[in-house]
Amino acid sequence: MNKPSAYDVIVAGAGPAGLSAACLLAHGRCRVALVSPGAETPPETGDAIRRTVALMQPSMRLLEAVGVWTDDLKSPSAPLETLRLVDDTGSVFAAPTVNFSHRELGEEPFGWNIPLDRLTAALHAAAVEAGVRLIDARVSAYRCQGSEALVSLDSGDTLSAPVAIAADGRQSVLRAGAGIATTEWRYDQSALALSFAHSTPHRGVSIEFHKPTGPFTTVPLPGNRSSLVWLVKPGDVDAIMALTPDDLASRLQLEMHGELGLVTDVSTPAVIPMQGLTARKFATNRLMLVGEPAHVVPPIGAQGLNMSLRDAAFAADTITDAIRMDEDPGSGKLLAGYDERRRGDVVPRQAVIDTLNRSLMSEFFPLHAARAAGMTLLQHVPPLRKRAMLEGLNPPGPLPRAMRG
Repeated sequence: MNKPSAYDVIVAGAGPAGLSAACLLAHGRCRVALVSPGAETPPETGDAIRRTVALMQPSMRLLEAVGVWTDDLKSPSAPLETLRLVDDTGSVFAAPTVNFSHRELGEEPFGWNIPLDRLTAALHAAAVEAGVRLIDARVSAYRCQGSEALVSLDSGDTLSAPVAIAADGRQSVLRAGAGIATTEWRYDQSALALSFAHSTPHRGVSIEFHKPTGPFTTVPLPGNRSSLVWLVKPGDVDAIMALTPDDLASRLQLEMHGELGLVTDVSTPAVIPMQGLTARKFATNRLMLVGEPAHVVPPIGAQGLNMSLRDAAFAADTITDAIRMDEDPGSGKLLAGYDERRRGDVVPRQAVIDTLNRSLMSEFFPLHAARAAGMTLLQHVPPLRKRAMLEGLNPPGPLPRAMRG
């Protein structure tokens, strides 16, 4: 085995969360190695848009901080100006439609809807420019030895640093090596992700139809086009995937009750089984969890990647502050502080998302009545609605530096 290489921090995972953490750390003058299969090759971007991510304003400020919110990324993206919740469950306890307008909080839109492949490519280019060492390899093992985090690669090399960041997905090798247990669960749902054209302008409105199988959420794209995340029963996936493009367009038009007019040019759906996950610890043994190694939630309320980017920004703050103060960035005290801060943000949001999702699928009428009552209050009590919007945008307590603007 080769002699271990020394870095200030090792990041595993080349998704948006891992790349964001690496960029922020490099801007903080840390020596950063990022490890992932294919990491040295720029991600491919295609013309067809299927998967997009809705990033709220704090996350948009992070993109500005690492230098990727440029015209190249803005042009395929669209602002989110209004969020509309529509009860389409058919329940006898019908909830009113709730509209959240960005103008109740200020002039900025809530955020932007960005194609995932374009975002990943922009962050990859920023990491290269920032001097992140990109290593095309698969992590085979992780262990903590004294004052070092040791990351073993399938190439036979071992990387060392005082601290490591696991952003390597829900089946994280680093998380397992650090001995961090998880609580996992599955939903009787699969998500279909696609995009489509429509004849009626969306006017910056994202619509979340609450259906008995889960949310059906349209999110604006440039022009008369939107992306869609549609939660359905797993047994319905094959039938939907077998539809011709024209039949699928007609089905979407019916599901939206004609809200966006005539639907055309539907992209091939991506299918994602719905799961939930929470790590028992978000940091220990010189390892911080960022993104899916720490938490997985259904795509409701645009919380998943926004929480992951907050993980990345808080991890970067913790590590760069420690190095600047000549402290150990992987010390138990600092990791415990990161764990406490992130748990206070993530766990309550997971509980709200899980409760809403299960209430839609449940046949327990009191749950339907409670959801309808809650939406009635949100629609008719402006201070409560404003509070809900602020909670959706920001975690409790101060934001990490990159998200403050």
